[in-house]
Amino acid sequence: MSRGHLHYEDAFADYLRGIGRPFVVVDDAKKAIFSGAQIKSFDLLVYSTGPTHWLADVKGRKLAIPRAGRTGHLENWATREDIVGLQQWARVFGTGFAGLLVFAYWLIHPERGLPFAGAAHSFGGREYLFGAMTVDQYAAGMTSRSRRWQTVAVPAGQFRQWIRPMADFL
Repeated sequence: MSRGHLHYEDAFADYLRGIGRPFVVVDDAKKAIFSGAQIKSFDLLVYSTGPTHWLADVKGRKLAIPRAGRTGHLENWATREDIVGLQQWARVFGTGFAGLLVFAYWLIHPERGLPFAGAAHSFGGREYLFGAMTVDQYAAGMTSRSRRWQTVAVPAGQFRQWIRPMADFL
């Protein structure tokens, strides 16, 4: 399923396959139109063992831990369209579904430790760490990052408190 520059999504799909979690990849080429309006697509529909299934939007970021004992900066920006789209899709799908932002960190120096709880996942000769938070939680804490690019982010300290290992959502 390798799609080159989409290695973050491929790594996340491999992680889900490895733990036996069912999922459906959303084909961006076949964007859905709902009630006459085009809504930004999410990446995967992930089925959990709990009462909520996840409309997951994967945000891939490189993470270089500077040295042992340090955590590095956890980039967590998204576009406003990402947030609004996930919230709209959650309403379309209804009860039992929610939007989830999955932060797929490509660990440049995995030997230097992990920046938050979880287990690293090997894929394609790289190490990844998957953390997540609901889109509603993210929206509650987001601030504008760039008006020009319409990007938002959760302040670093808040993000570190809120990010949870992906396994917590499955």
